[in-house]
Amino acid sequence: MLRAVTWVVYAFLYAPIAVLVVFSFNSERQTAIWKHFTLDWYRVLFRDELIGHAVVNSLIVGVMATVVATVIGTMAGLALARHEFRGKRATMSLLYLPVIVPEIVVGAALVSLFGFIAMRLSLTTVILAHIAFSISYVALVVRARLAGFDRSLEEAAMDLGANRWQTFWRVTLPLIAPGVLAGALLVFTLSIDDYIITSFVAGPGATTLPLQIYSMVKTGVTPEINAVSTLLLVVTIGLIAAAQRLETSKR
Repeated sequence: MLRAVTWVVYAFLYAPIAVLVVFSFNSERQTAIWKHFTLDWYRVLFRDELIGHAVVNSLIVGVMATVVATVIGTMAGLALARHEFRGKRATMSLLYLPVIVPEIVVGAALVSLFGFIAMRLSLTTVILAHIAFSISYVALVVRARLAGFDRSLEEAAMDLGANRWQTFWRVTLPLIAPGVLAGALLVFTLSIDDYIITSFVAGPGATTLPLQIYSMVKTGVTPEINAVSTLLLVVTIGLIAAAQRLETSKR
């Protein structure tokens, strides 16, 4: 009975995704009718200038947000794992907020902030917004990676003449690199997939791939939408799998 219930739950969760992928290869434009297998919609997709522009914007935002959030998040994770300071508990609580607060609240707060400082909505505001909600993920992953870290390795390096900076680059960073890379991949995945927060802070010319897909869905679901959604799904699954593999790898 447990096995049957498990398969029913999996079917409920993943059957719609399977249908989307299958119908992205459907030659019939109506997604409810299967005709025969074709790759034409993927060829149409790669010739679509609007989607191409949206992909470029998404990559720019994703790469910039990943680089900045990874650097800041790694430093925050190191500070939280290694040092005791006044307000540490409050800092930890603040780090969890972007993770647990609904995205619509975060988006409304960010657009209000940009309006308050008279910052025009553009691709820059999208990048800043993605950095803001991504730092927490990197900090928490790096902090978890440092739990149980063998500090004697750093002490041995310094006993052999390395200063703190050399010890960090040659000992600490290589050992926590899987956690840092896992956090970076997680940030990139979240940035590429984000719609709600981006819809609040995106200005003219800052359309990302999720925004473009949503605008296309308004006129009806077509095999082209299924095709771009399938590609986005494949990229997302690949990045998440890589992040999980890095996070669980041995030091």
